[in-house]
Formats: sequence, C-alpha cells, structure tokens
Amino acid sequence: MKKLLIIAASLVVALLLIAFVLPSMIDVNKYRPTLESDLTTAMGRKVQMGNIRLSIFSGGASVDDLSVADDPAFSHGSFLTAKQLRVGVNLLPLIFSKKLEVRSFKVTDPQVTLLRSPSGSWNYSSLGSAAAKRPPSKGESSNSATDLSVEKLTISNGTIVVGTAGGKAKPKIYNNVDLEASDLSTTTQFPFKVSAKTPGGGTVKVEGKAGPMNPNDASLTAFNAMIDVSHFDLASTGFVDPVSGIGGTLEFSGGVASDGERIHAKGTVKIDRLKAAPASTPATVPISVDYTTEYELKGQRGVLSEGGVHIGKALARLNGSYSMAGESPTLQMKLNGQAMPVADLEGVLPAVGVTLPSGASLKTGTLEVNLTLSGPVEHLTITGPVNLSDAKLAGFNAGSKLGALGSFAGLGGKGGSDTEIKTLTTNLRVDPSGTHAEDLNVVVPSIGSMTGNANISPTGQLDCKMVAKLSGDNLVGGVTSRLPGLGGGSQGGIPFKVTGTTSSPVFLPDIGGIAKNPAGAPASAAADAVKGLFGKKKSTP
Repeated sequence: MKKLLIIAASLVVALLLIAFVLPSMIDVNKYRPTLESDLTTAMGRKVQMGNIRLSIFSGGASVDDLSVADDPAFSHGSFLTAKQLRVGVNLLPLIFSKKLEVRSFKVTDPQVTLLRSPSGSWNYSSLGSAAAKRPPSKGESSNSATDLSVEKLTISNGTIVVGTAGGKAKPKIYNNVDLEASDLSTTTQFPFKVSAKTPGGGTVKVEGKAGPMNPNDASLTAFNAMIDVSHFDLASTGFVDPVSGIGGTLEFSGGVASDGERIHAKGTVKIDRLKAAPASTPATVPISVDYTTEYELKGQRGVLSEGGVHIGKALARLNGSYSMAGESPTLQMKLNGQAMPVADLEGVLPAVGVTLPSGASLKTGTLEVNLTLSGPVEHLTITGPVNLSDAKLAGFNAGSKLGALGSFAGLGGKGGSDTEIKTLTTNLRVDPSGTHAEDLNVVVPSIGSMTGNANISPTGQLDCKMVAKLSGDNLVGGVTSRLPGLGGGSQGGIPFKVTGTTSSPVFLPDIGGIAKNPAGAPASAAADAVKGLFGKKKSTP
C-alpha cells in the first residue's frame, strides 16, 4: 500500500512538473506565422497576433492583441480587435508531431465595427471570399482553402459598433455582446446564439442555425433563427433621423429564415409611447403589429404581405413594399381600417401632434381610413380619405365655443356639455409640414354643417378656414337662412376661422370671408346683417 501511495505521489509530481515546465520548453510563438497565415487565408483579411502563451491546464494557448483588418473598400482600420484570444488546441499532436490542430476560439472583450455602404453592402460581406476565389496550391484539394472547422467559437463581453461608411450619422453601439457557435464550419450548418444590449438599455437575443457559409458573400449565408428584442429605444438607436421626431420603445418576437437570397420573417412588433412627429407627445396606448414579410437581400427590398395593426379593439390592415437601399428605409404601403372604435384610437392622437381640447374625450363613434404611406420613414407622407361617423366628443360643446363669440348667438349652451358629430369626412394629408384636412365636411346636429380646410402644424397650431351652414332650428339658423349668402342654402354660410392649438382652439368670425360670400350678396348688406347678429362680443371662456 505504501508503495502505491509513493507511485501515485510520484505521478502527480511528474504531471505537475510537466504542466509547469513544458510550456517553457515549447516555444508556441513559432506557430504564430502559421496561425496568422491560416486565419488570413480563411477570412480573406490580414490577421495579426501578439505574444502566444501555452497553457497545459486549459489545453490551449492564449494570444494577446488580436487584430483583423477591415475591408479596404470600407476603411483602413480594424474590423475586429481583441486584447486576448484563447485558442484551444489538441496538445498531443502539438507535442509529439509538431502539428497544430485548432479546437476552439474564445475572444474576450472584442470590438467589432460593422459598416454599411450607401449601396447597402456590408463590410463583413467579403469575409472568406478571397479564400474561396484562391486557386488551390500544388498538392491541395480544391476545398481545403475554405474547409475550416472549429468545435466551438465563443465571444464574450464584446462591443459592436454599427455605422455607415463615410456617413455623418453617429454610429450605434451595442454592448455586452455574447456569442456561442459550435461545430463551426464553412461547409456545414452550425448552431449559434447571440445576445447583446442595445443603445438605450434594450436587449436582443438571437438563437438558431446558420451555414454553410456563403464563400463569396458572408452576408448571404443561409440561416434560420428566433429573435427576441426588448425595450428597443427608437429615438436613441440612430436608425431614424432625430429631426423626424419618431420615438418610442419597441418589443419584437418572431422567426426569421433565409435561404441566402431571400429572408422570410413572421412575428409581432409592439410599440409603447410612440411618437410620430416633431413636438408631439407619446401615445398613451400601445400599438402592436402582426406581420409576414419577405425581403430580397441583394435588391434590399421587401414586401409586407400581411400586417395587422392593433390599437385596443381597433384593427387596420397594412401592406405594401419597402426598400432598405440608401441611408433611410423607404415605404410604399396602404393602410386600410374599417369601423374602428375611436375611443380606442384616442390615445394615439398625441403621437401625431393632435391633443384634444382640455377635458374632452372621444366616447363613441367609428373611423374608416384608406391611406397611402410613401417616402422615407423620417419624411413620410400619408394621404387618403378619412370618415368619422356617429362620434361623441365628451366634455366639449362646440356650440358654446361658437356662441361665446357673439357671432353665433343662440348656440351657446345647446347640446349640453358634449358635441355630437354625425359625420366627419376629409381628404387627409400628413407630411413633415403638418396635418392637412382638405375638403373637410363636419355635420354637428346641434349646429349644422361646417365645411372648409384645416391645417395643423407639427407643434399643434391650428389654421382653419371654415364655413358654417346653421341648422334651421336655432336662432341664428332661422335668421341667416333668410339672408342671401348666409343661410343654409347650397351656396351660403357663415365663414369663420379656427386658430390656437388642438388642445385650446379659438373660434373667430371671418368678416372678410363674409364680405366675399359666394352667393353674391352685397358686401355691406351681408356684413351689416352679421354684425346685427353678433351683438356685443363676449370673451372666450
């Protein structure tokens, strides 16, 4: 027994001596040119390494100051830098046969710079392409130049900088990037998973399979994966121009699959606190979109075949095409919604710069839209007809607001504290200059009908020119119906303006408009008649 213990102790001591002495006996730095050359050939980029140290306990070597050059078409800097790279090697072939067999790579604290050209190509697209095009040397098979395999690739605590080559926009930085890929090969499919923190404190997780690597363009490598994105801050990530005012936080979950030519994606996007215009305030209700899309990688264009936009119980259908070419995504889409309850839509109005009058709310009614969305996302133009039916604006009496001017005496207080809107139709146009309602026609039973054009600036300022045709069951309606150019006839009406803001509108009589009434009444007679109706002007409450 004593002899066995002595033998065992001797073996342990021997192994410890080998572990501590062998690294000093083997100069692994002599393999650095070979390793640099192999990696340079495989990646098609100049690879440089610092000092290499052998570690028996970990079964590999550590490499200091790793650097992989960028594609010179994008920059003359580095594509990847890392203070340390741990390379797992098979020790027995290295010790006894002087043969280098790489088992794994682990990169700690790397920085990767991803650049996109104005034409849409990426700087990582050319990774491995030079090796694929290189003719095999004498005694080398046609596949050996690109037949590189690694049992495991690990990247921990990385930083990815995403920008545009030659662009002025601030690059986007993703921190805490972790990646794991096993059985990595240029000729077969391999599993992978990636996680990262997005600008603004969000997270992204991707897990799936990729490969085999496209030998000519790495960005066209086939893959399929599940993607989960949380708290993706649209305003801070730099994907849209800050001048556009677009903001909000995005949640995303879905599947993505690529055959190397097209990407097919299906999933759900949810946006909280959406902002869609400068000087707007965030929406108070979430918006979710169920979508199915197909994207052409080389053409950088896609088709949204299904897009269900949900806001509470309101549902609209979005479909059309989009392009990712150039510096900004461009849309050409249709949005169609039928019988959407306006009470559910009220919370989205602040996102487009519209705030209801203080204390007012939409209680009932339905909305129909058939809109076209076109142009770059940060300068989007939205056009099309809008129809509001049987709505109630609670907490706001339009008649009292008009009557407070004196020019509409007899309307004040009628209809209680609410405004019933039988119909509201308009041809809507929303663009960077604001919201424009052309051919606006509003029917309010307690007042009559109002027609004209309305403009809302991006900051919510109102500039509306309207004509009111008063109903015959109120004092003003009864009188003005007997006056040429002022009553409820086909050509008549009382012109007025609406200024102020959407949250605090101001109604003003348009005396100049009355003098130019289309019915052809003498200007002085029309003006005198209206002045007689005005009486003493009251202050607006």
